[in-house]
Amino acid sequence: MKTTLRAALAAALLASLPALAQPAAEVTLTRLECGSGVNDQRRFSDVFAYTEPKMPFTYSCYVIKHGDDYMVWDTGFAPGTNPSAPKVSLGDQLAQMKVKPEQVKFVGISHFHADHTGQLNTVPGATLLIGAKEWAEITAAKPMAGANVAGFTHWISGGGKVEPQALDKDVFGDGTVMILRTPGHTPGHQSLLVRLKDKGPVVLLGDLAHFHENYQNNGVPGFNYDRAETLASLDRVKQIEKNLKATVIVQHDPRDIGKLPAFPASAK
Repeated sequence: MKTTLRAALAAALLASLPALAQPAAEVTLTRLECGSGVNDQRRFSDVFAYTEPKMPFTYSCYVIKHGDDYMVWDTGFAPGTNPSAPKVSLGDQLAQMKVKPEQVKFVGISHFHADHTGQLNTVPGATLLIGAKEWAEITAAKPMAGANVAGFTHWISGGGKVEPQALDKDVFGDGTVMILRTPGHTPGHQSLLVRLKDKGPVVLLGDLAHFHENYQNNGVPGFNYDRAETLASLDRVKQIEKNLKATVIVQHDPRDIGKLPAFPASAK
């Protein structure tokens, strides 16, 4: 009887070991070039803090690899749409990484502006991760001014799966890739936290701040949706940066491009 009981317990323990000993998924982060140009920095402070009329401005897209799964974060302008648009499409850059569009499981966006959503149709099979308030504005009878509604046609029509986020989201369920609720620039703006084994945590700001100066000095553009929410979101990310010793990347600031390896290399 004791032998049978011991055998049963041993079998139960062995059965549970694969789940307990499951190796952590490898996570990598790659920056893709999704446009470049200049912008009038004076537009990005509602207290007239800046005087530079032509500040270098970049547009970035990112690919997160989580084990065998892929996620795209922001998609930039569509090539050919304006002088700042990229010369090489998101699809072609994915191909250089040997990633097929159908392999992309999630496409997360910081917010609904065209410079972050212009190439969403590259990954129509991906589940769209968008702020709940962004989605409400896009699908409203009268969408919010500035929303790139056309970019979301595939998902609005029901052709793709949508997961509107009212709160933070643990994308893969293991804490390595977290969508952070950071409203202010737009109603449902989001940022992204990626925990890398070697480099450590990285926060992609979206448009929570457009330049180093905005981030460091709590600068708020006059065109932001909500000033108080912007400041609260900046405070939140700064606390995350401090507590996790995270690398914060201002997506539009060319000075932050070098914080990640040059394409097609990835940070690990």
